[in-house]
Amino acid sequence: MTDVLRYSAFTTDPTGGNPAGVVLDATGLDDAAMLATAAEVGYSETAFVFPRAEANEFDVRYFSPLVEVPFCGHATVATAVALGTTGTLRFHTPAGLVEIETGNGVATLTSVPSSSEPAPEEDVETALKALRWSAEDLDPRYPPHWASAGGRHLVLATKTRARLKDLDYDFDALADLLRANDALTAQLVFQREEDVFDARDPFPVGGVVEDPATGAAALAFGGYLRALGLVTAPRTITIHQGVDMGRPSELTVDVRPDDARVRVTGAAVRI
Repeated sequence: MTDVLRYSAFTTDPTGGNPAGVVLDATGLDDAAMLATAAEVGYSETAFVFPRAEANEFDVRYFSPLVEVPFCGHATVATAVALGTTGTLRFHTPAGLVEIETGNGVATLTSVPSSSEPAPEEDVETALKALRWSAEDLDPRYPPHWASAGGRHLVLATKTRARLKDLDYDFDALADLLRANDALTAQLVFQREEDVFDARDPFPVGGVVEDPATGAAALAFGGYLRALGLVTAPRTITIHQGVDMGRPSELTVDVRPDDARVRVTGAAVRI
């Protein structure tokens, strides 16, 4: 088997966060080999790194056990920390160029420009049915959107933490909806405080019931808040994820009104 490092991202505790596989030099591996490796590792994503001639420049690809995805935040954080470099890294991903500032076991990545658009009513109805939620469960302050900052996600906000805690969804139905919209996860959120949110992220497209920390969805959510006009000055929000899975994670998202790119910061630790 290919030499795979295992890191957990968005945590300082290897029993928390979201585990990712990292292959620091994937030179010579083809798509089939990378997919087979990701399936054997079994994490939601494994990152495959192809060093470039330039210092601190890399091509990076991400595979779930079922499919390649264009970008993955937690595996990016894990990879940046695993490389052991202090300073700026440049990852050339299928979604575009991602720059990462890293050092001391922490990484801040800057997304490609974000975008967000209202989800059509029929998509919302399909999602609610798959989640076994009702329209009354939704927080009217946060309309459903398809949001992206390197990967597409369905953003749904619920009025109560209890509704978020009780996650029991139709795996195939939600997977079909996400695939039909070229999306990766459903970003389900509850606003705990002004700048503090709880989140859960079903990832059936990747063959994963739920992600304990989803950096790409956190980035998309930052862009979503900006698109709604809720970022009138530089804003930092904290997202708690993985709590209901027993793998608590913390993601710090920075959004600016004058920049469509979003930043997410997290620690990573070797498992």
